[in-house]
Amino acid sequence: MNFPLQTFERPHVDALSLKEAMRRLVGGVAVITAGIGEERTGLTATSAVSLSMDPPTMLICINRTSSSYPIILKRRHFCVNIVHADQAELAGRFAGINGIKGAARYDGADWITMGTGASGLVGALAVIDCEVEEIIERHSHGIVLGAVRDVRGELGDGNALVYGHGRFGNLNLL
Repeated sequence: MNFPLQTFERPHVDALSLKEAMRRLVGGVAVITAGIGEERTGLTATSAVSLSMDPPTMLICINRTSSSYPIILKRRHFCVNIVHADQAELAGRFAGINGIKGAARYDGADWITMGTGASGLVGALAVIDCEVEEIIERHSHGIVLGAVRDVRGELGDGNALVYGHGRFGNLNLL
């Protein structure tokens, strides 16, 4: 069932206050990759979730001003790489720390080309290769739905990298 988008007067909420509030929510970290060859790019996200198991579908949210967004629109693929707790440096690089951009973010790690053409991180906890099914543009972000085409990785060996309070960490659950 579809509900119509309702318009209503939004109360004034300071964006910085919301950002600070959301930093308290600890989330898993994924490196999202897209593109082919020198066009490859990517980002670090805490907004990657499984939307459905039947059919297998992922959901990622990406700022439309991100350099990765037009590549996902063009190539119609992305890969969700769920990283180990010891891969914080890689996550930082894909977050743009030190100004590293585009294909240079891939340096220093081993990658495989997945069926869609997106890059999968060798040694990630899990690699989920997706073909774009639908993109819903809402406000500053694109909500990207991806049909899962392949799942690979160590699938459970080790602790996932998490992000909260403005820094990477490890919950050490295993």
